[in-house]
Amino acid sequence: MGNVSTLELKGKIPTGTSFEGVFLLKSVSRRTAKNGRPFLVVEVGDRYGMFSCNIFEDSDAYGLLQGAAVGTILSLAGVAEQFNDRLSPRIQAVRRISPAEARAQGLEGLLYGGPKESSEALRRELEGYVSRIGHEKLKKTVEEALREVGEVFWTGTAAINMHHAYRFGLLEHSVHVARAGIGLLPYYPFVDPDLAIAGLLLHDVGKALEYCGEGAYERTRAGLLQGHVVLGYRIVRKAALTAGLEDDLLLQLEHIILCHQGMPEYGAAVLPSSPEGVFVSLVDNLDAKMAMVERALDSTPPDWEFSEKVMGLEGARVFTQGR
Repeated sequence: MGNVSTLELKGKIPTGTSFEGVFLLKSVSRRTAKNGRPFLVVEVGDRYGMFSCNIFEDSDAYGLLQGAAVGTILSLAGVAEQFNDRLSPRIQAVRRISPAEARAQGLEGLLYGGPKESSEALRRELEGYVSRIGHEKLKKTVEEALREVGEVFWTGTAAINMHHAYRFGLLEHSVHVARAGIGLLPYYPFVDPDLAIAGLLLHDVGKALEYCGEGAYERTRAGLLQGHVVLGYRIVRKAALTAGLEDDLLLQLEHIILCHQGMPEYGAAVLPSSPEGVFVSLVDNLDAKMAMVERALDSTPPDWEFSEKVMGLEGARVFTQGR
């Protein structure tokens, strides 16, 4: 079967069936088997999900993949197989495909995920939320932070794999968090709306510096050494000082950035301890989790009753039948 997708591999192709498909390289790691035999664990995927496969040293694909960069487009030929109830094909042949060749074959829509709304509309919406901030120095702080990180905020990813892990994903996530949060604000009059909106818009601004790549992503050196919480704190502090934001508001805005991950084990520097910090953290978590649910719905074959395990949902399998 030619040019199959991850969705088709999971749902339509029986074990033992030969296939060909085009996928993005997501990661490569070198391992050693118990018998001392080296092999590669290779993760590839498309807009419908990911799967991993093992490539052993005696395979022709081993040398080609060992030094391949994340985001490389690969044509794979192999046999559909399962391991521990997950798709794990046996790869027989690998060929690199240039971006130009992928475009000529009309494969970009298959390879790259993205928002279901237009990026232009999302950008206009986010800019509209910035204009709703009544406190002028808070508004200027948001504008300055977005100016500082530049175009990558508007085009980059929100993650490597967990949620909104595609081009324009950071923009989409930021808009959806702001959209949901602004809708909820009337129910919580003790939450300062200007401070909350600034936090909703900037909570993940550090991700603009945490990730790099095109279609498939990896962490930058700064992302590995500091992470988006610290990077976001630095960006926001610099922007606030430029904007002349009052010390008390700066402290509260910094707290939102530092606590938005919710718990230290999830990456928060401190626990949410202000009305706006709790509010932004919970709305952020809601949108992240619902994006994982949506991805599970989109990437599960239609005849399956439940999705594969979703690690971001504590390993839960999402009920998908009839959706």
